[in-house]
Amino acid sequence: NIDCVLFRERWMVAENTLSRRWYHKNVMSELMGNIYGKYDAKPQGFVPGGMSLHNMMLPHGPDRDAFEGASNVELKPHKLDNTMSFMFETRFPQHLTAFAAREAPLQDDYIDCWASLEKKFDGTPGKK
Repeated sequence: NIDCVLFRERWMVAENTLSRRWYHKNVMSELMGNIYGKYDAKPQGFVPGGMSLHNMMLPHGPDRDAFEGASNVELKPHKLDNTMSFMFETRFPQHLTAFAAREAPLQDDYIDCWASLEKKFDGTPGKK
């Protein structure tokens, strides 16, 4: 099975509702691509033509700027304009072709986008 999603211009209309992009792990493998514009979960690090592959159970999500921005934005409807990204999601692990691994320009510092994230959760029972 494979799911496909297209992220285009859209209204973010969850008024008075936290609209934070999340850092997560899941049991699906995700291949993301940015066609044009900014991708809201990584506005500084996901350029048009760029792609990312996160195989199942690998943590991933927004960079610190996107997380902090979504955590502190005024909670009102706003429109994301001039953007088009896509995602393919499957339960099967994905692999790069030899050509992609050898010839495609890689973003060697990709993992660094999460280095400055601060721990915000304490899972101690009874603590809030």
